[in-house]
Amino acid sequence: MKIDYTGKSVIITGAGGSIGRASSLLFAQLGASVIASDINEERLQETIDQIANAGGSAMSIVADVTDPDEAAGIVKFACNTLGGIDVLFNNAGGSFPTPMEAISKEEFQRLRSLNFDAVYHASMEALPVMVAKGGGVILSTTSGAGSGAVNGLAVYGAAKAGVNSLMRSIAIEYGRKGIRANAIAPSAASTGMIQWLESTPGGVKGFAEAQPMGRLGAPEDIASVAAFLASEHAGFVNGVVLPVDGGVEAMLAVPG
Repeated sequence: MKIDYTGKSVIITGAGGSIGRASSLLFAQLGASVIASDINEERLQETIDQIANAGGSAMSIVADVTDPDEAAGIVKFACNTLGGIDVLFNNAGGSFPTPMEAISKEEFQRLRSLNFDAVYHASMEALPVMVAKGGGVILSTTSGAGSGAVNGLAVYGAAKAGVNSLMRSIAIEYGRKGIRANAIAPSAASTGMIQWLESTPGGVKGFAEAQPMGRLGAPEDIASVAAFLASEHAGFVNGVVLPVDGGVEAMLAVPG
């Protein structure tokens, strides 16, 4: 099975982070015309440089995806430079565990905006472009916290649950128009939340040893799944929330 993105245009948000960078590198290696976006210009440039060093090429656009106008600007940039969009990978997001009562109204708005609103706005901008083109793929990074509660991640988990529902809704409403939508639920380590893991009992080492596979996930584990889900080889995979967590979601949680 060969995955070839030659002639395909791919937008990846949060491209300066761990999963975004690994995905940008892989899609570029597979021949895609990548538009990498991030709010952090320095980290974004590091991603672009790594792609160039690997023999690929990508364009960058610094944008805050929590701003609807800037999210729309990414899509417009893709249309103006590449003539359309084949894949939108809503990857930007994140949180740090905080007790519910300690979350301010401002922090609630920020977490919701980053982890749900940004996905909604970019997807709604991309959909008419994909419909006009005759098809496309929307992927979104979600979380196991969107399926089951995690201490300290109430707002983040609620936002990710919204992303799961949104992807399923797009899948059933736009499937007949050639558009597929899926979500990927990575492990905590894959998302770069090492600082959080260091604060857990047993630290990073203890967390790794508790995993069903005995190791932490890597950003590349997620990137490879994203490349598959967006390819023609996954042409009948639609409306799925796929855990890529080494078996964590398969575990039965029991009181400690």
